[in-house]
Amino acid sequence: MKVLVLGSAAGGGFPQWNCNCRNCRGVRDGSIKAKQRTQSSIAVSADSQNWVLINASPDLLAQLKVLPQLQPGRKLRDTGLKAVVLVDSQLDHTCGLAMLREGEPLNVYCTSSVHTDLMTGNPLLRILENYCGVEWLEVKLHQGFQIPGIDDVELMALPVTSKAPPYSSHRNAPSEDDNIALRITDRSIRRGLLYAPGLATVDNRVWDEMSQADCLLIDGTFWRDDEMIRSGAGRKLAREMGHLALSGDNGMLSYLRQLPDVRKILIHVNNTNPILDEDSRERRELEQIGVEVAHDGMEIVLD
Repeated sequence: MKVLVLGSAAGGGFPQWNCNCRNCRGVRDGSIKAKQRTQSSIAVSADSQNWVLINASPDLLAQLKVLPQLQPGRKLRDTGLKAVVLVDSQLDHTCGLAMLREGEPLNVYCTSSVHTDLMTGNPLLRILENYCGVEWLEVKLHQGFQIPGIDDVELMALPVTSKAPPYSSHRNAPSEDDNIALRITDRSIRRGLLYAPGLATVDNRVWDEMSQADCLLIDGTFWRDDEMIRSGAGRKLAREMGHLALSGDNGMLSYLRQLPDVRKILIHVNNTNPILDEDSRERRELEQIGVEVAHDGMEIVLD
């Protein structure tokens, strides 16, 4: 099984178009050592020909253009994408659906709450019904499912604590299926990856999944809980935005340190996060405990 990182940044990408924080300014003018990144999404395949797209970021067209694996060119109009799975209804995970309107009907897998959001507050699926058409396939919590054509790969949705998007009618009245992580398993070798780009807390259920995974592709949005406030880029804490900060007594790294035998990769990294600077103290701290930072085009192979 292969997991291809299409985009590794949080909403806005890196550098963010309107941001002149130290990181964004530095990557533009070359004063820091850092890679530019598009907004977060991944693709999974068992044969490197047929792929399931997990989250459709606003940068999807740019991602498809630089990743030839996703365009096998077998006929006049072709794509390697067999279906789309959404872990939530956030704009940075769904806007790319509109970029797929020229193709065949979209097979979209998501939970009931996410489907409701995308038919009402942000009616992307309703709009796309007038273009390519949409077949919605409901993702139910704790029930494994497979994508036709993606042989030997099983996905299972696990509820996680995060936030519904600001436009959602239930932003302040969360449903259990607003936000999910995905356990992605190669059934032929019984090895699996946990994908959780939005994670506000690590409860017992999430910790069990993290402990059993062979690889983690997990929320690395913010280094500090008050990062947006300290940098002057926002007024909310990380936890108020649905993300567990990396640092601190109960931060994400306190859990990752307890998993020395698991491959650990951070994704959905915000433009303000100091780990984007490859020469930073924070990046060295990650390296010392064996934590990687995802980058666009990164390929993860479970074998």
